[in-house]
Formats: sequence, C-alpha cells, structure tokens
Amino acid sequence: METKDIEEASGADRTARRAERGEPETEGTETTVEVRPTGRVRKAIGEPRLEFSFEGSTLGDFLDALFTEYDVRELLIAETEAEATAHGWATPPEELPGTWSKNPEGEQTRAYARVTINGRFNENLNGLDTELEEGDRIGLLYPFMFCC
Repeated sequence: METKDIEEASGADRTARRAERGEPETEGTETTVEVRPTGRVRKAIGEPRLEFSFEGSTLGDFLDALFTEYDVRELLIAETEAEATAHGWATPPEELPGTWSKNPEGEQTRAYARVTINGRFNENLNGLDTELEEGDRIGLLYPFMFCC
C-alpha cells in the first residue's frame, strides 16, 4: 500500500471511530499548537520549535497536516507492527505488569519514535483520536542513536 493510501485510510478510520462515538466532525475547526521536534525530526524540519496551525482538532488531523508540509511521516509512523516493535535481547514475560496501550496498526509510532501531547505519550491518551486544544505542546521525538 502506498503512503498516500495509508494516510487516507487512517484518516477515514479515525473519522469512522469519531462517528461511532457520536463525536462531532472537526472540519472547519482550526487549532494552533506548539511543536517541539527532537533528534532526526528536528533535523528534517529545521527548527527546534514552531507554532503550527491546522484544520481539525485531533492529533491525527495535526499529523496529517504536518506530514503534508514536512516530509517526516516515515521518521515517526510505522506502517506495520514489525516497524513499531523493538527487538531486544531479553524475552518479555508472558504477563506484562501495569497497563499497556498501543494504537491500531498503521497509527503506531516507529520503535524508537514517540509523539507526545503536553509530555504524555499519545498511546496513553486516546491515540491519534486525542483532542487537542489551542497551545498544546506536541513533542515529535526520534532521538539520534549510535552504537559501537
């Protein structure tokens, strides 16, 4: 599936989920947030912080608009479960402690990338359906990593 097809499909999925929950459409709403990219995303965008206005009010609306203006989708969003999973040397226990949340496939971040809203991981909120408010701080985290 092409990147454009995935973006359209995930946008349609988010719209359908909003409709199922009885939430109003966000078209016509403009929201302005503060964006704080780090690492590779900061290098690609070329700014350590910026104000970004977009049509809509959800994290998914924001990301769709951001990816239209800046070519950073591949740095942040995993298209498959394998791209979203870090493979380490330790086998995880069968039953993980605490509460674990993740976004649906196609809406997950890459293994070492994260998108935060006011310092909280989007997976712990409402994923890409999280409602944003004026002035929210969005962190686009993809650290530089070096080994050996």
